[in-house]
Amino acid sequence: MLSNKEIICPNNLLDEAHKKKGVKVAVVNAGKPLPMLSVQDAVNENLIEPIFIGDKKEILKCAEDLKWDISQYEIIDEPVENNTAKIAAKLASKDKVKIIVKGHIHTDILMKEVLKREYNLLGKTRLSHIWHMTVEKDDRPLIITDGALNVLPNIKTKMHILKNVINFSNRIGITRPKIAVLSATEEVLDSVPSSLDAAEITKIAKEENLEADVFGPLAFDNSISKKSAAIKGIKNTVAGEADVLLVPNVETGNGLVKMMIYFMGACAAGVVVGGKVPVVITSRSDEAQARLASIAAAVVALD
Repeated sequence: MLSNKEIICPNNLLDEAHKKKGVKVAVVNAGKPLPMLSVQDAVNENLIEPIFIGDKKEILKCAEDLKWDISQYEIIDEPVENNTAKIAAKLASKDKVKIIVKGHIHTDILMKEVLKREYNLLGKTRLSHIWHMTVEKDDRPLIITDGALNVLPNIKTKMHILKNVINFSNRIGITRPKIAVLSATEEVLDSVPSSLDAAEITKIAKEENLEADVFGPLAFDNSISKKSAAIKGIKNTVAGEADVLLVPNVETGNGLVKMMIYFMGACAAGVVVGGKVPVVITSRSDEAQARLASIAAAVVALD
């Protein structure tokens, strides 16, 4: 059942990212093969100009193994993993980098620094994570949020997640995204709290006149399948045509994304948005093409 399909970075992300060239990024705890390879790919695509933070010897050794001359790029020698995140946050706070890219470092260590108020990296909305999912390189994406950062968001937090994903959708050319607010059912039931949240989010989105079609609760099948929606008699602009799945909790989002990766060979481009700098927090097991896609997504997310 596991897919053997080669993971490919989608064209739509690269096309949008190419409109912004040579963006300065901090690569946090660089010096491991996969992070270095994806950064090399992004440099070759003329997307970024990296500042490497980490053990200088390891960084140079990885570059040598990749036959990559990095002499023109800055290397900040810091062998202690926890300190690399602090350096990246400081660089971002001083506007010396526009994006932070996770290398071989635990996500919680990196995000702990990004969230510190002393660096002034927080924006008007709460930080949230977006997965841009494609299978083929020319696919229209399916966006899943939040499957990595906000564990069990309440309605207020979900509204921040919603506004962040509308903004990102606009940046990849979806001018009025169709957003399904997921639950286990399309019925509003007291016994299913996520269905109550979904109905309330739908109501608030209409009241605030957001530039998106937002509807919930919707189950997964009638969010993405017109046939399923028709059989169940669900008639609205989102059912069966969702661009975005706003999930009720991190487990749902994470499970959907990992299922698409391992069963379908999907390319998962992940980025944290809502702050003053996008943050790429790929899994240490992600393949190089997915990491490249995540960097491209971060470039696209830039103001």
